[in-house]
Amino acid sequence: MADEKEIVEETSDEVVKEEATEETKDAENEEIEEVSLPQEIINIIRSDISDEELKEKLDDYHENDIAEALENLEVEERKKIYGLLGLEKMSEIFTYIEDADVYAKELDIEQLAEIVSEMDSDDAVDFLEDVDDETKENIISNLDEEAAADIELINSYDEDEIGSKITTNYILIKNNLTIRQAMRELVAQAGENDNISTIYVEDEEGKFYGAIDLKDLIVARDYSPLSDLISTGYPSLNDHEKIDDCIERIKDYAEDSIPVLNENKEIIGIITAQDIIEVVDEEMSEDYAKLAGLTEEGELDESLNDSVRKRLPWLIILLFLGMGVSTVVGLFENVVSVIPIVVAFQSLILGMAGNVGTQSLAVTIRVLMDENLSGKEKVSLAFKEMKVGFMIGISLGVLSLVIIGLYITFLKGYAPGFAFTVSACVAVAVVMAMTISSLVGTLVPMLFEQIHVDPAVASGPLISTVNDLVAVITYYGFAWILLLKVLKLA
Repeated sequence: MADEKEIVEETSDEVVKEEATEETKDAENEEIEEVSLPQEIINIIRSDISDEELKEKLDDYHENDIAEALENLEVEERKKIYGLLGLEKMSEIFTYIEDADVYAKELDIEQLAEIVSEMDSDDAVDFLEDVDDETKENIISNLDEEAAADIELINSYDEDEIGSKITTNYILIKNNLTIRQAMRELVAQAGENDNISTIYVEDEEGKFYGAIDLKDLIVARDYSPLSDLISTGYPSLNDHEKIDDCIERIKDYAEDSIPVLNENKEIIGIITAQDIIEVVDEEMSEDYAKLAGLTEEGELDESLNDSVRKRLPWLIILLFLGMGVSTVVGLFENVVSVIPIVVAFQSLILGMAGNVGTQSLAVTIRVLMDENLSGKEKVSLAFKEMKVGFMIGISLGVLSLVIIGLYITFLKGYAPGFAFTVSACVAVAVVMAMTISSLVGTLVPMLFEQIHVDPAVASGPLISTVNDLVAVITYYGFAWILLLKVLKLA
């Protein structure tokens, strides 16, 4: 029996050890799985392998992951990578670098200029915007002529014009070529330009003629005329068009790239799908900032002065509007002095009116951004939002009538007749204020659009303050008429 007991205990110990070993392996596997790609790259760079092997391994990773890994390397480690990967690879990596100024200081001007020259023109412009003015001037003075001309072209446009977002990385051929000649031209240009999925075509005078899908060119027979492949109705944009005005058209086309033309109908560059995503993201961020009452979107690392500068202008305007609201409240002192209980529900009216007004504002701005509405459709939208506000107001008004009436009766000790008269006043004010605020939240952005001002400027804080004014006049005006003039409660 003792031997059997020892055998059982030994077996049990082995099972426990095996389970512990399996758990350890599982934990190790989990740790391996949790290592991010940038951390993998760092581990490879810090491993004891030859430069040739290191370069070969790094070629397997995406440039964005290498760029993220660079942020966590020492300066000397980064400098080793700069020399190892070469200018062309570094130009692709630097496209994803966020704080360019830090890395620019680790390279001499000649190297930086060569790297920037290898970049797509739009990426080069973004990179130069992130470095200090002196470094920027030195880099530009050392660029090759073609890169300098492309950057100068993009910088010649205002930042709100579509021309400021172009890249000169595209394939352009003549419309009088044969299929075989077009293929040769594609191969020749593809060494410098890698946006090849759409091939753009110009006529003998250098004007935009149309576009060819790469797949169609590849499968075309030599004897087929090139004109059969060209889409002459391919969409295009004008270089001086405002981004706000054409962003919806860009999204609707859903093309991988769209050509941008100058006033002579010549292609000066293209907007790629990635550019489109960035433009949409920037516009959404800008509109979000405006809806919050900011002049510009904030940054995590911006200075105190910059944060104040962005937030203060609208708040000064809202201060004066708020004083207007306070002045209107002062006009109804006689109501407050005679029936003080009405003050207790002021914030409720203002809050409900502000909330429904902001909702209507958000819906209206979204519709105005997505669609070109006719006058009839705008009127229809205004009435719809007003009806929505009215129906919501009715629902909340009924709740207010019951709950506030009971509150004033049982918790404040007033007579039921008086209590429900006041709650009825609040209920009616809720309905009226929410209906009017919904209409205001719809009409204000429409008005801004009509006078060619970004509807997003009709920000949440602005609408809230305007709706406060509407709610105060509605609530106290109705209380004055119903409670003092009609019912003569005092």
